[in-house]
Amino acid sequence: MSENREEILADFQACTGVEDVAEAIYHLEETNWDLLRAVSRVMPPDTQSFHAQNDPDVMIVENDMDIPPSAFKPVSSDKALNRIGPVSNNIGHPPAKRREFSSSSTHDIVNYPSASTSSGPSGASTGPKILTFNIKYFERVIKIMLPDSANLSDLKQRIQTEVNVAPCRQNLSSWARMQGYDKIPFSRLQLPQDNELILTVKAFADSVTSDDENEVTQKLSGTYTLHIKYENKTYDLKYQGIKTILQVKADVYSLTDIQVRHQIWSGWPPNIDDNTMLALSGISYPEHELTIRKNPQTKEREKRSMPQIVHLDSDDDEFEDASENFNVDDDYFVDNENSTRKREPLIPDNMEDELVGTVTFNERFTVRYGPIHPPFFQGTVEDALKEACNRPAKDRKILAIYLHHDASVLTNVFCTQLLGYESIMQIIEKNFVLWGWDITFESNKQKFLTALQNALGLVQLGAWAPTSLKNIPVDRLPVMVLIMKIRSATEIFNVINGNVGVNELLTTLIESVDIFSERQTVEAKEEADRAERELVKWEQDEAYRASLEADRKKEETRQRQEKEELEARRQIENEKAETAARKEAIRKEVESRLPLEPPSGQGEQTKIRFRLPKGENVERRFTADTPLRVLLDFLVVQGYPREEYKVISSWPRRDLTALDERQTLKELKLCPQETVILEER
Repeated sequence: MSENREEILADFQACTGVEDVAEAIYHLEETNWDLLRAVSRVMPPDTQSFHAQNDPDVMIVENDMDIPPSAFKPVSSDKALNRIGPVSNNIGHPPAKRREFSSSSTHDIVNYPSASTSSGPSGASTGPKILTFNIKYFERVIKIMLPDSANLSDLKQRIQTEVNVAPCRQNLSSWARMQGYDKIPFSRLQLPQDNELILTVKAFADSVTSDDENEVTQKLSGTYTLHIKYENKTYDLKYQGIKTILQVKADVYSLTDIQVRHQIWSGWPPNIDDNTMLALSGISYPEHELTIRKNPQTKEREKRSMPQIVHLDSDDDEFEDASENFNVDDDYFVDNENSTRKREPLIPDNMEDELVGTVTFNERFTVRYGPIHPPFFQGTVEDALKEACNRPAKDRKILAIYLHHDASVLTNVFCTQLLGYESIMQIIEKNFVLWGWDITFESNKQKFLTALQNALGLVQLGAWAPTSLKNIPVDRLPVMVLIMKIRSATEIFNVINGNVGVNELLTTLIESVDIFSERQTVEAKEEADRAERELVKWEQDEAYRASLEADRKKEETRQRQEKEELEARRQIENEKAETAARKEAIRKEVESRLPLEPPSGQGEQTKIRFRLPKGENVERRFTADTPLRVLLDFLVVQGYPREEYKVISSWPRRDLTALDERQTLKELKLCPQETVILEER
């Protein structure tokens, strides 16, 4: 029996092109190892030579045949889809449920309505894909269905008709797209079949302005400071706006030892996707507070099961045991919707936007293989290269480029068992920047090569790409390309093919990290020494500049003081000159009215001797009836004004300047002679 089944299995694979043994066994088990029925499950009648004359919209069913729902499960192999031809363009659409038939039964012809208004050469539907948007608005859930040819503006117009809110005031949370995508069809944004959105209304002052996109751009290029509280500790982590929430959670894992799948957060926006960039997540900028704790039910969670690998060269018993493991109850084969999403390529054909391609790759990779894998960098390959290599030596990492191919039989094992291995996840998260791309389609492969050429340069890539990447056989894919920067050269260090085991991959990664760390330590020390020398030079330059600045200030202070002193001297001199001029004017005025000295022996006279402050003596005759004012005027003419000098008589001692100037010298008893002394006040 086992030999007969081996022949049936070989014939089935030859007819359908399904290379995945597990998938082939699944279809044969579902049809009880009926070769014709199994082939019909995978290949539509219009693609088989024995049904070439059938109408594309006519389906043959078996009379009164009750087929269980499990028979409607879609094919999960991308190679089988490629054999169908134009039908592969409908990836992402739910397959039409139909009944299987047997070649030995009597058939009835039943007409089914066409799925679209136009059909391809083989009868495949080319109609638009219908997307469902479940929009929560307060306590109401609005369901809107639009074709994938519509865009965000069309969706907002439909929302306006439902809730009477202008599009400029609509704020759709969980919509991680910038305004530049408002006019792009949903088909190019690679949206899932069902979308959950939350509608909030902006205030009139917060309506959309021309600065909104500039604000998003500023956040993308800015730095976020996340204050993450865990137990009694607070971690202040800084991230660029292009970092994703999943990358933040992965970094927190290294700090708290709580794996991402076991983390419970508070502070993120509701219904947010872990693959959303911080700049597009709606958190506070530039600082935001978060809290993390460990899921108390972590120990009760079961580990994710891995599919078993079946080898055709095993003996009969092992083959039969392996076939029994692939039953319809296996978690690997889920409902129709999930299987359809698994069949979707990680990056659709002719992907133009590299950023959208990486976001789509990460989302579909997680849907297909589960959340247990290292975080993928979301951005262009040039951005990933800058993140890993264009940094100081002590902060550099190795850039690991994962190149995916759906046609390879090694892909499922590599993605689930190798990338999901705990030790490999830890070493990649700690030492690598992982960037993923799907090269299933030739257009996406060429786009990747062009982007890598632009990032690394023609000289570096030219000698490597033709032999190490362009001509890699499909059976050796997927591959992981390791790129590291040593000194000023960014080089491809190693290319790890997909036909490796867990131990071999882990050993290769560890060896790469060891080699990189050794060179990184040397370069980091050189950079530290260079930075120390530059610091010493900078300090010396600063000291020299400070000395020059101090000398300049001293010179300015000296010049200012000299100028102030000069101004003060000039002012004093001017004041002295003014005082002297004023005194001279007074002296001349007094001299003009001073009476002449009377001749000797004429009338009653008195002789006054003036003892000057410098010891000199001056004598003059006055008439006895001369008023005291004339005597004081004589002293003014001699240069001794009464405001500055006192005139003291010898006996009795008195200050003549304090007496009545109208009194005569005789009345003051200064006759016939008297000596007076001049004293400065």
